[in-house]
Amino acid sequence: MTAISTKAKEMRKVERIVAPPAAHWVGDGFHVHGFFPNGPLSAKRMSPFFLLDYNAKTEFPPREEPFGVGPHPHRGFETVTIAYKGKVEHHDSHGGGGVIEEGDVQWMTAGSGLLHKEFHESEYNRKGGVFHMVQLWVNLPAKDKMTAPKYQALANGAMGRVALPTGGEVEIIAGEFEGVKGPATTFTPVNMFNVRPSKGTSVELEFPSNYTTLVLAIEGSGRINGVDELKHDHLALLDKGGERFTLEATDDNATFLVLSGEPIDEPIAAYGPFLMNTQAELAQAIEDFNSGKFGYLD
Repeated sequence: MTAISTKAKEMRKVERIVAPPAAHWVGDGFHVHGFFPNGPLSAKRMSPFFLLDYNAKTEFPPREEPFGVGPHPHRGFETVTIAYKGKVEHHDSHGGGGVIEEGDVQWMTAGSGLLHKEFHESEYNRKGGVFHMVQLWVNLPAKDKMTAPKYQALANGAMGRVALPTGGEVEIIAGEFEGVKGPATTFTPVNMFNVRPSKGTSVELEFPSNYTTLVLAIEGSGRINGVDELKHDHLALLDKGGERFTLEATDDNATFLVLSGEPIDEPIAAYGPFLMNTQAELAQAIEDFNSGKFGYLD
């Protein structure tokens, strides 16, 4: 359970703060800072999270042809897309799809394999505007890598919410905070919150000490444990030496994406859009994709 702690448990310290790496394009619609797995944060250390692409605020011009990325495959993990500004249309070869509105989350289980494509929603694309997104890859344990694909469209109104006594709120996408659960279903324990304390106030968060825990400053800046400054668009990785930490907003309207999950202690074999446990499984994924077993998508 995740809750505001009243017990004398060990404080969890900041292990490192990472500035946003140089941005790169995914298709022509996503201009992202890839915090991991390429860079100082290893796949093993970040488990169960395998990839974090952060599209910091980017202004897109109006255009008739949709910005985005065309059909591509995935197997062995889940993709999570969080929309802060802008709208995304998704379609996949397993029948999942829809529009991710501002504040919504798409949680797609690729599992045994599918094709999908993602584009800026047509009306938003024609008008242009600010685009601000996060996409995560969440690993699946070996026993679930070949599970049937699934699509969770998580509307903002369905999120769990806890009002903070000092102002602001915690929005729960997955996991639990103060007895309130988020709507996402997960294969392993994962907590995913948007934390919005009022300026000058802090919230205490608590997770098991072995969980991989990180904080991304989506809007504004903050301070962890009253001492470590977390600037806008920067990522803080917390150590595994304790359970609890405090997160303070030092700007108005600050938003922090907090992720904490139980590591999956299994081998990782990754190649492009496939995340498996062995090289043989990767070879099979490529063969299955080439033979059309992931379905078809125009």
